Amino acid sequence: MDRRRAARARRRPPRAAAPPARPRRRATAAAPDLRAAFGEAADRLVLARVRVRIPDSLWTGRFGRRHPRVRLQVLNRSELAPGVSVGDHWIDGATPGGWQKEIESYPDVLHVELLSEMADGCLYRITFRNPAVIEKYRELQLPLPLPLWLQGGFVDWEIAARPPALRELLRFAHRVDPRARVLSLRRPPLRAHLPSLSEAQHELLAKAMRWGYFAVPRGCTLTELARRLGRSKSTVSESMAVLEKKLIESAIPNASPFGAPRS
Repeated sequence: MDRRRAARARRRPPRAAAPPARPRRRATAAAPDLRAAFGEAADRLVLARVRVRIPDSLWTGRFGRRHPRVRLQVLNRSELAPGVSVGDHWIDGATPGGWQKEIESYPDVLHVELLSEMADGCLYRITFRNPAVIEKYRELQLPLPLPLWLQGGFVDWEIAARPPALRELLRFAHRVDPRARVLSLRRPPLRAHLPSLSEAQHELLAKAMRWGYFAVPRGCTLTELARRLGRSKSTVSESMAVLEKKLIESAIPNASPFGAPRS
């Protein structure tokens, strides 16, 4: 019996080795399937909010991680020279003028000017070397979304773009920070007469209307609005000015900033 079993075993072909298991592709929150989320339409605007860790090569990243409780707002930006920009930055929660020397010490900062100081923060005009995100927006021919809030070395980056450009920006975000997370993803309603507001601006507008800021007479002052939002009065004033400017420009698209109609 043992001899028969051994003979059968010799005649039986050897089992093929099992193929090695394919490594699973790690899903990334920074590159969602936009087609699955919104269908085939590639010409509709999509709004995304992405949390990205700012790299240490940028002063805002190192500054934020050294002072995690301090909030920094990038209000505007202008190109000063090739590869160099200047912008106004509001920094909360510090002794007036207390950040200038530290900001000047970062290698990508070229100049810092203190514009104003208040009890709840300071306004600085900072000249800096362009981060790579500016060139990416220029390449895609998109406006850089401002203002931007930064804290703790992170930015909640609000993107308004059509799916092809959005995919490219999300890939860029993942190269900068492999752990970048998409916090929200939505497609706004088709209302061509309304301005393209960021998610934060939509939220601010909704709360201001609900609390009576736009009522006549006002049911909520700027001071009260700031208190309810948990922000400084100057910060809310700046945000409301940007919001109101967008609303006015959408209602009167051919108006010049000086009040006279454009020819």
